[in-house]
Amino acid sequence: MMHPQFRIDLLHDHQRQLELDVRRTYLLSRPTRPAPITDDGVALRLCSVHDDAALERLAVLEGRAVPSGRLVLAEVNGTIVAALPLNGGEPLADPFRPTAHLLPLMRLRASQLERATGTRARLVGALSLHRGRA
Repeated sequence: MMHPQFRIDLLHDHQRQLELDVRRTYLLSRPTRPAPITDDGVALRLCSVHDDAALERLAVLEGRAVPSGRLVLAEVNGTIVAALPLNGGEPLADPFRPTAHLLPLMRLRASQLERATGTRARLVGALSLHRGRA
C-alpha cells in the first residue's frame, strides 16, 4: 500500500507537468508573425580608424574583444550594429537590435572583397612578370 502523502505528492507533480505541457502547446501553436519590414537604411562598408569607438561598444555588449584585422561593418540608419572580420572570425553584433538578417549580406560582401583582392593580386603578379620580360 502507498503512503497517502506520497500519493498526493505524485498527483501534484503530475498536475504541474500537465500544466507545463499545456503552456508549451499553447506557445507552440500560436501563429507567429513575421518581423515587420522597415525602411531602415542599411549600408555595408569596410571599417576605418574612425569606427574604433563603435567597435569597442559592440565588443563590450558582446563581452568579447574587438577582432583584429579588417572588418565589414553593417550600419542601420548611420549606426554600426554588426561587424564581420574578413579573416573569418566570429561576428560582433548589437544584442539589443535585430541583426540576424544582416549576417548573410555581410558574408556576401566579405566574399566579394576577398575575390576582388585575389584578382588584384593576380593582376599585379602578371604585370610584374610582364615588366620583367621587357
